[in-house]
Amino acid sequence: MPSLLDQSALTDLAERLVAAAKRAGADAADAIAVRGVSLSVDVRDGAVEESQRAEHDDVGLRVLVGRKQAVVSTSDIKGDGLDTLAERAVAMARAAPQDRFAGLAEPELLARALPSLDLLDPDMASVEALERRARDAEAAALAVPGVTKSGGASASSGIGGMVLVTSHGFTGTTISSSHAVSMSAIAGEGTGMETDFDYSATLHAADLESAAAVGRSAGERAVKRLNPRKVATRRVPVVFDWRIAGSLVGHLASAANGAAVARKTSFLRDKRGERIFAPGIDVVDDPLRRRGLRSRPFDAEGVAASVHKIVDDGVLQNWLLDCATARELNLQTNGHAQRGVSSTPSPAPSNLHLTAGSKSPDQLIGEITDGFFVTSLIGMGVNMITGNYSRGASGFWIENGELTFPVSEVTIAGPLLDMFKGLEPANDLQFRYGTNAPTLRVEGLTVAGH
Repeated sequence: MPSLLDQSALTDLAERLVAAAKRAGADAADAIAVRGVSLSVDVRDGAVEESQRAEHDDVGLRVLVGRKQAVVSTSDIKGDGLDTLAERAVAMARAAPQDRFAGLAEPELLARALPSLDLLDPDMASVEALERRARDAEAAALAVPGVTKSGGASASSGIGGMVLVTSHGFTGTTISSSHAVSMSAIAGEGTGMETDFDYSATLHAADLESAAAVGRSAGERAVKRLNPRKVATRRVPVVFDWRIAGSLVGHLASAANGAAVARKTSFLRDKRGERIFAPGIDVVDDPLRRRGLRSRPFDAEGVAASVHKIVDDGVLQNWLLDCATARELNLQTNGHAQRGVSSTPSPAPSNLHLTAGSKSPDQLIGEITDGFFVTSLIGMGVNMITGNYSRGASGFWIENGELTFPVSEVTIAGPLLDMFKGLEPANDLQFRYGTNAPTLRVEGLTVAGH
C-alpha cells in the first residue's frame, strides 16, 4: 500500500494550504491532513453479517487574524480550491470574537527530533484473514459449556497517517496501524440469559491476542454471570477488576483537564499541589510508549511529546494542557493538544496509567470479609463539578475473602475524592488499553441493591 504509506502528498497539500492562508491575509495558520483506510468483518452464527472497507482523506485549516481564529475543513482534496478555502477561513476569522489565548505554539516548544515509536505494522490483514479471526473467536466462545448464543464477533485492521504543518516552520508526520478482534457471548436461556464480551486491540498484528483466547474469555465471563443474586444496600469495600479499573483513571484525567479547570467545571480545580491519593501512587501520561495505542511524537500543535506525572507520590502535580488553556491558566503547555480536522486544539491524555502496587488481586480480595468485586459498569453517572460518583455495576460478591456468587443490577456510589484517597492498587498492571490500571480496591463505597 505504497500510496498510503507515502505521506509526501499530504505534506505538500498541508504546506500549500498554509501558504494560501498567508496569502489570504492570515497572520498565522496551521493545517492538518489525514489519510486512512480500514477493513472490518462482522460474523454471527458462522456467517458473515457485514464486511466493510472505508477510506478517507481529510484536511483542516486553522487561521489566526490577530487573536481571532477560525477553522475550516474539507474532504475534497483533489481540486484546486485551496485559495478559496483559505480565503473563506480568513473571512470567518475576521468576523470571529477575540480570543486572547488563541495562537500557535511557542517556537521553542516545537518538536525537533521525532523519536521512533514503532507505531506502524505495514501489512494490513486481508478480508479473508479478518473473517478467519472473527470465526475463530465465535467458535471458541460457543465451545464454552453454558454459552447458548453468539452476540457476534468482529475483526478489523487499518492504517492511518497525519501531517501537521504550521506557518512558523513546523512540519511533522505520524503514521500508525491498528488490529482488533472482539467477541460477545450469551449464556443461559430466556429471562435468565447473561452476556459478556472480550476484545484485543493492538497496533501490530503480532501483539494481538489470539482470536480463540478472546472468544473463550468472552464465553467464560458470560457463563460466570449466570444466576445473579440481589444484595441488600450496604457500605463495603469495592474491588474493580483491572479491565474496568482504568475508568477511575479516566475520571481523574477528565477532572485534571486544563480546559475543565479553566472553566471551573472540575472538582479538582483547587487541588493542584495537594495529596489526593495515598503515598506511592503515581498516575503517568506517556505519549512515548513504544507501540502504545495513543503514542505520538508530538501533539496537535507540534509541541514535543514528553512523559508527565499527573499524580506523583499521591500528589496532584499537573493538568493536561494545550497552548490556549495553558495561557489562560498562566502555565506552559505540556504537549497534550488534540484536534480533528474541523476543530481547534483542546487538551486530552495519551497513554495514561496508574502504577501498580505490591499486593496481588487475590490478596486485596482475601482481606475483605464482606465486599463487592466489580467486573462491568454501566451508565455515566459522574458529576465532574462535585466529584460525586454513581454507576450501575455487576460482578461478584466477596465473602470471607472469596468470590461467592454473581451480582447484578446494583449501583455503586461515593465521592471520587474519597475513593481516590482510599484506593489501593494491585500488582497486575497490563498495558492493554489507552488508559490502564491494575485491579483497584476502594474502601467504603455504598452498594445500593434492594
